[in-house]
Amino acid sequence: MKELQEEVDTYISQFKEGYFSPLAMLARLTEELGELAREINHYYGEKPKKSTESEKAVDEELGDLLFVLICLANSLNIDLEKAHDYVMNKFNTRDKDRWTRKNQENME
Repeated sequence: MKELQEEVDTYISQFKEGYFSPLAMLARLTEELGELAREINHYYGEKPKKSTESEKAVDEELGDLLFVLICLANSLNIDLEKAHDYVMNKFNTRDKDRWTRKNQENME
């Protein structure tokens, strides 16, 4: 994750404008999430694409969303790997017994 954050920072740093404000990036994040939702709906939902709509892939939209998320984290000096580790620790402690583990199903 650190390499991804550095790559995005190197890209953004070449422009005078730099990162957008956190509020503007939140709006972009919301926009990208909407585009991802639209693609998911086209592929897995009941709403097929119109014949005039261009073909976009779910992985492309996830990539757009990831880029903006990294930009937001970078602009706020947030280490996403540390944030990830924090969340995984939370899931592995607080939520450790919340879901049925696959190996428990085989024991019953």
